[in-house]
Formats: sequence, C-alpha cells, structure tokens
Amino acid sequence: MAELWIWRHPRPDGAAGRCIGAGSDLPVDPRRAKRLAHRIRRQARRAGLPRVVATSRLRRCADVGRWLRRWGWRHHIDDRLAELHFGNWDGRRWTEIAFAEVAAWEADFLGHAPGGGESLAALRQRQAEWLDESGDLRARLVVGHAGWINALRTRHLPQLSAADWPRPLRYGRCWREPGAPHPPLQAEPDEP
Repeated sequence: MAELWIWRHPRPDGAAGRCIGAGSDLPVDPRRAKRLAHRIRRQARRAGLPRVVATSRLRRCADVGRWLRRWGWRHHIDDRLAELHFGNWDGRRWTEIAFAEVAAWEADFLGHAPGGGESLAALRQRQAEWLDESGDLRARLVVGHAGWINALRTRHLPQLSAADWPRPLRYGRCWREPGAPHPPLQAEPDEP
C-alpha cells in the first residue's frame, strides 16, 4: 500500500458548535486554503512526494486542492473522501440534537447511522475501497475531513466504540499511516 499523508482541511466558516458532515459544504477563507496549500507543497518538496493531491468535492478540502492545481499539481476529487453524512443532523447545532439520538449512536457507534445519514461502517467501506486503489504512486496525499481521518486512525479496531474515537486533528495538521518510512517532519504551526 502506498504511504498515506493526510492533512485536515482548514477551519471552515460557520462550523463552530454545529454538526458538520458531508451535507454541509461550508466555505473556507481563501487565505487559510492557500496557507495550507503552501504547507503541503513545502512538505512534499522536502520529502520528495508526488505533486498529486486528492480531496472530496466539499469546499473546505477542494479549495486547497485548487490552489495546488494552480501551482502545477494534479488534483483529483473523489466522493469516497467525503466526511460522514449526518443526515438530518447535518448543519444543526449540537445543542439542538436530542440526547437520546446521540445516545443511540453511542450504543452502536459503528453500525448506527446518525441522523438517518451514514454509519461509520459505511464510511469505513468506502474508505477501504479508496485505499485499495493505490495505483503506482509510492505516496498518496490527501486533504481530508476529521471523521474520515479518525475512521482511518481506528480501522484496526473491529469493534469500535465512542470511547475509542480519538480527538480530531487540529485544522491543517498532517497525519500519516503509521509504520511507513518517511523523513522527519519539521514542526508546523497550528492554524489560528
């Protein structure tokens, strides 16, 4: 399998306190998208990574890919990279979602479809399909979503519970598939 480098998208406008999934295509300040694109370009140059990036079609990821494309990179959009779809929860304030609905998801964290949307098991399935298509690249670069990244970080756990779910990466941070050989990263500042 190709080495995987995945950066969490920049902080989108209007997300604070809301359940944001595949059904919420929030904008990102162009300066934040450009700043993350610069960081990815710099890291790719240092590590000798391919100038190819994949994103979902949601603006919070795709806008970074569009900046990279302007600078000569190939940018692939793939719907399998989208965030979990939260159904009728999507875009709502977390305080508006009934506790009983959240508890039902926590009781069957992998199999329940929150808000009638998509289960984590379904997200893992589309993720596995995408990962199986590594092609001839030695490394794959992605700008992704917190839920997609966390599903990847926990895929070794066949029985996933809410307690197993890690804290999401900070906006703009990079995560790599463990165990893949790579040069050391220089510390990058967190996005404000």
